[in-house]
Amino acid sequence: MKKTLEEISSQDGRYDAKALKFVFDGLGHTIRRIRDAEEEDQEGPRHITGAELAEGIAQLAVERWGLLARMVLNHWGLKTTRDFGEIVYLMIAHKWMAAQESDHIEDFDNVYDFEQVFEKQYRFEIK
Repeated sequence: MKKTLEEISSQDGRYDAKALKFVFDGLGHTIRRIRDAEEEDQEGPRHITGAELAEGIAQLAVERWGLLARMVLNHWGLKTTRDFGEIVYLMIAHKWMAAQESDHIEDFDNVYDFEQVFEKQYRFEIK
């Protein structure tokens, strides 16, 4: 039987279970964002790269928490895009996600700087 995200988080000890859930949600968000941006005549879903996933996670974090995104992620143990990769590969090991042979954890290294993306480049929207 597959372990829950809470069990995986507890056993690993590096990240809050909420961080694992958020990265998993980030994958779904990224797939939807890419599908909506690309032509609909593609056959089936395509592979998502580590950099694409990290970008999608940033977008979701800003949508959910705005200027507090970095603080929330840091509270859960996420301080760099490499942490997203660590969680992805942890979830791959526990059959929550899958990878291709061309995928490497290093694909998540230095995709962006949290301070830049979540604070310095943050733009308030007035509706």
